[in-house]
Amino acid sequence: MSRILLSHGAGGREMTALIDEVFLARFGDPNRVGDDSATFLLESHQLAFTTDSFVVDPLFFPGGDIGRLAVAGTVNDLLTAAARPLMLSASFILEEGLEIAILEAIADSMNRTAAEAGVAIVTGDTKVVPKGSADKVFITTAGVGLVLRPGVSGIAAAAGDAILLTGSVGDHGTAVLLAREKLLDGEAIASDAAPLTGLVLNLLEAGIEVHTMRDPTRGGIASALNEIARQSQVAMEIHEARVPVAPAVAAACEALGLDVFKVANEGKMLIIVAPADADRALALVQQSPYGHEARIIGQVSAAPAGRVQVRTVIGTSRILDPPSGDLLPRIC
Repeated sequence: MSRILLSHGAGGREMTALIDEVFLARFGDPNRVGDDSATFLLESHQLAFTTDSFVVDPLFFPGGDIGRLAVAGTVNDLLTAAARPLMLSASFILEEGLEIAILEAIADSMNRTAAEAGVAIVTGDTKVVPKGSADKVFITTAGVGLVLRPGVSGIAAAAGDAILLTGSVGDHGTAVLLAREKLLDGEAIASDAAPLTGLVLNLLEAGIEVHTMRDPTRGGIASALNEIARQSQVAMEIHEARVPVAPAVAAACEALGLDVFKVANEGKMLIIVAPADADRALALVQQSPYGHEARIIGQVSAAPAGRVQVRTVIGTSRILDPPSGDLLPRIC
């Protein structure tokens, strides 16, 4: 490709190729494992560090807004490294003419979400560009956390592990798309955007043998599971009947021709745990306000390495490929 396409930001094959061929080829550490947060030692402490940008349209949607999304998304990326989130930065690119009241509402939402997550927004930056040079508000956040369990990583999934999903899939991407296209018409579909601090820390503090965590954002659980399978060189099978999907989301995805497994989530976590701890992990997650619908949806096997498949409700199997193209632009 000689030019950037929308699909290069969608979380699928094209985005992986862009990262590998442009950024990792120039900035990459040969030992990098490809997780959502980098970890490093600072004196006697292991820290996690992550960054993300948010360009969602519309800025406000059922269940959330760009501010809640920015904080929750960065916090959840730190949690995937088994890190307690500590501090965030927030940088804003504002389009000339934006109403101050809109910016205040976004900042208020960020403040509430940070308090819920137990983090502080400690630094940031603001730039204003001429009207037409951006689309209202873009936010870039970065976060630092203290690693509580070294070794939790996309490379650590092992044959026999259980795959736990903390709740229903497809809520966020569907809610944003319907709001953007003004198709909601009172339908009860809302984003799941939420910081999962309490849910994850409860697991870690209980001593659950967690091997891998990933928040299935762009590209949904299809993208996240394929990333982990590729990193760990394992196979995965999930059971379609065990994956919770809200009826309204399922109906909307069917009507729009979307695979709900490839639709973004912003308040869910895939957690891969040792088989002996699977039931206890599920019980702990279900105690969280954001984990009532949690299920064990599948298992990890040794081969064929890198393959993810779905056991359908009628007992057949199909390959779950990562998404290709850009089905849902600007959903985060």
